[in-house]
Amino acid sequence: MNAPRLLLTAFGLAAAVDLVCLAAGLDAGHTVAKPLLMPLLALWAALRKAPRPLLAALLFGWGGDVLLLSDAEPAFLAGMASFAAGHVCYLVLFATYGSRNAVPRARAGVLALGYAAALGTTVALLWPDLPADLRVPVAGYSLLLTAMAYRSATRLGLFAGLGGALFLLSDTLIATGVAGWPQPPAPDFWIMLTYIAAQALLTCGTLGALDARRAPAATYGEMRAA
Repeated sequence: MNAPRLLLTAFGLAAAVDLVCLAAGLDAGHTVAKPLLMPLLALWAALRKAPRPLLAALLFGWGGDVLLLSDAEPAFLAGMASFAAGHVCYLVLFATYGSRNAVPRARAGVLALGYAAALGTTVALLWPDLPADLRVPVAGYSLLLTAMAYRSATRLGLFAGLGGALFLLSDTLIATGVAGWPQPPAPDFWIMLTYIAAQALLTCGTLGALDARRAPAATYGEMRAA
């Protein structure tokens, strides 16, 4: 088994352990497995020659993962700031390596309206129930996250776009918990399931789009060599 496959297998194993521990209520296992996820995914992406903004986004995600292991409000704010920095890295990634023609213009417009409506509705509904000192930070973070989700779809296509949407869903689940809304059974399981899938799809979607873009140039080079 080569190194990239070994790292991807280790990432899948760490994700499975983390989710099983959350479903079973084994906090110690979650505390051990969660910090392993993003470094393993980032190492795999690095061996696949991932762009630096993608690696930076994953490492900022790791910082947020570690900080959110604590329930203290300062740790929550620091974790949110780390994830926000990761979203900025994703936006840089999409602007630098994405394609303006990833989706038709009309579909991009519909998507923009949908995300704008989701953002406005979510912030308006959550606002009264959030702690007063978290309202503005959560609203600002939500705007940045929604922009990332929208751009992931319009610049890199289906897989990255699905990753962006799942990231938005995962963090919305966190926000509803902070607001004291009713939660589904084992909410941390669903938060981590959607988050792990989001980061994996954003990574694979980026690498897949870049590989597809490089393929015609390689084919042309082979034709010239022949």
